[in-house]
Amino acid sequence: MENIQSTKNDFTFTLKSTSLDENYHPANQTRLTTNFANLARGKNRQQNLRNALNMINNRFNSLAYVDNPKSDRYHVELEIITVTMNITDKNLPMIEVLKTNIFDNKTDQYIEGIAGNNFSSYVRDYDFSVLLIEYNKNKSNFCVPEDFGDLHGKLYQSFINSTTYKEYFKKSPIICLSVSNNKTYTRTELQHPILGFEYIQSEYSLTDEYFSKMGLKVRFFMPPNAVAPMAFYHSGDLLTDYTDLGLISSISTMETFQKIYRPEIYNANSVAGKIYQPSLKHEDYSLTQVDYDREERSRLAIEQGKYAEEHFITPYKNLLEQWSANFAL
Repeated sequence: MENIQSTKNDFTFTLKSTSLDENYHPANQTRLTTNFANLARGKNRQQNLRNALNMINNRFNSLAYVDNPKSDRYHVELEIITVTMNITDKNLPMIEVLKTNIFDNKTDQYIEGIAGNNFSSYVRDYDFSVLLIEYNKNKSNFCVPEDFGDLHGKLYQSFINSTTYKEYFKKSPIICLSVSNNKTYTRTELQHPILGFEYIQSEYSLTDEYFSKMGLKVRFFMPPNAVAPMAFYHSGDLLTDYTDLGLISSISTMETFQKIYRPEIYNANSVAGKIYQPSLKHEDYSLTQVDYDREERSRLAIEQGKYAEEHFITPYKNLLEQWSANFAL
């Protein structure tokens, strides 16, 4: 896919697509904390990717079982969408997301998937791994600045409403994340045929508040044959705006990543009950056949937050503050 550019509120966005397959190698500008980049390094990189992609396809076909007797009708292809923003003639890395594409082996046709999924952002790394830590130094109680997430939210909405996004994506993103391990979730009676049982969270998390500034709401669902609910951040109506196969592509992709990265929750050997408290200290779980370094990812989040501070936040502070103050959709 060729780079696509557009301008919204004086910023130009450039979008680049890279296939995520077993031959994927992270580019130099790739955010190294991105989950799929972590899998694509080291001596087991190709087998890691192959195993993860097989897990995604198997899960997709198990959920898309209608007229699919051998569970082999569909194949999910993944694109890494890298977004850079041009500011005073410099292209700065902004966000990366995954886009799902579904190939139907029966009809030999592609079916539109969903963007969002494995959302990652340099400014978000800065906010959580640099700004919050500095802000809470020498404070007895944890707190957040009043404007925490404002800039990130406006940058995200600027991109989502740009012609760059609208030329390439037909629907708004779904960002699917793990549930919070310090909140309690209660199962409701609502059962969606694809998303499964809905859960309600005991209280909003800091991530929920942060994503709300991106114009996103959150609902929690535990898909059929899953063991824990996932958080689905979305705008619009999660239950009616997307096709069943589109939702299945997000579930199968993100549930696979969560099984790899948070097996204590998503590859547990017991299913979440009506009242559920996630825990990363849970010991009754199984490991996937995919290697992953969770400690490395936490360390890199700080490094890349500092990168955003050095190359984006600090040098363009006045410009960004002025832009943010005048921003309007």
